[in-house]
Amino acid sequence: MPTKPTGPVQVRMYDVGFGDCFLLSVPYATGARHVLIDFGTTHGAPSAHMLSVAKDIATTCGGKLTAVVATHRHRDHIEGFATRKGGKGPGDVIASLKPDLVIQPWTEHPKAAPDATEPPKDRKALRLEIQSLSARQELAASLVARLKATRTIPRDLDYLAGNNLRNVSAVENLMRMGKKGKAEYVYSGFKTDLSKLLPGVKVHVLGPPTVRQTDTVLKQRQSDQDEFWMLRLKMSRPPSKAVGASLPREKQGTASRVPQHARWFVGQMKSIELAEVRSIVESLDKAMNNTSVILLFEAGSQRLLFPGDAQIENWAYALDPKRGFRKLLEGVTVYKVGHHGSRNATPKTLWNLFKARRSSGGKGLVSLISTMPEVHGSVNNRSEVPRETLVDALKAAGPLHSTEDFRGASLAQTL
Repeated sequence: MPTKPTGPVQVRMYDVGFGDCFLLSVPYATGARHVLIDFGTTHGAPSAHMLSVAKDIATTCGGKLTAVVATHRHRDHIEGFATRKGGKGPGDVIASLKPDLVIQPWTEHPKAAPDATEPPKDRKALRLEIQSLSARQELAASLVARLKATRTIPRDLDYLAGNNLRNVSAVENLMRMGKKGKAEYVYSGFKTDLSKLLPGVKVHVLGPPTVRQTDTVLKQRQSDQDEFWMLRLKMSRPPSKAVGASLPREKQGTASRVPQHARWFVGQMKSIELAEVRSIVESLDKAMNNTSVILLFEAGSQRLLFPGDAQIENWAYALDPKRGFRKLLEGVTVYKVGHHGSRNATPKTLWNLFKARRSSGGKGLVSLISTMPEVHGSVNNRSEVPRETLVDALKAAGPLHSTEDFRGASLAQTL
């Protein structure tokens, strides 16, 4: 039994389009142990590509995974775990690697009540958040399907709707893998067995909080000048095309069937309908992001932070000085950028804690970002992903490694 790693943790970052897929490899005298963190996509990675990624993961880890972490159930984080008829899907390949441990957020616990507010311990406390997520998933899917039947919807809304589907095949596969090995449904402060499976590595679970720990995850902020990357610092590159900046035109001939005096009213009603559906889908998207697992790996002088898509409401609990996580966060040397570089997933309170940043006198914070421009958000309201001001700050803080750097040239990049 190894007692400590023989070298630094390696991170292999895969190009999965707009999604996340990271393989952590910890070297030991008896052979490396491997942890897969997320495996999903929504754009730019067809099924054949995802199968190639799965096969590369299998080769890189020598046919065995120590653990799988699915930070939350958004498609761009778990789609690759889906199986196919005949056992030929990417999820089938991952399942064949027989992970000893599968980690998911507490909201995925199969025995949790539909209205749970924490893992299933006190049945009287199992109320609210899961029921809300499930109901909004079904409502959002039906409303967007109705809209798409009559019109072309904006690209960003189409992305949000597709990303929030129930992903049944992937979810069921993760559950099966957990039953064959061990499953953990974690929350802030949870003592994970991943530390035991990776001797000499301390694994800290910083999030998500349960609703009983804090109800901040139920109240999504639309903007925050102190925490979000709202303001434009400089034009480091030409602005990309605004995604969803304008409403699509109706199909040819629609207006001609409406009396001229009523067309303005019809247009207004359609705009209101679209806005209401967008509000519901965006609310669901943010709520789901705030169920993200936040993991911090402490290995020697390395501290690697993987926060999934955790947004400010999830982070608020971990950043509270009472929780005792700030000292750990100060020492982060490798940061997997939250939510593909969105403006509200790297709170400035968190950012200012990182002592490795060059501006803080450090040797340089290593940042990893898996992203794709012009998929989500809009430059018009400064919500584009990746957010320009954040990218500028990441580059100034130290080496920034992005899937955009090697897209089309290779399947993955090892750091």
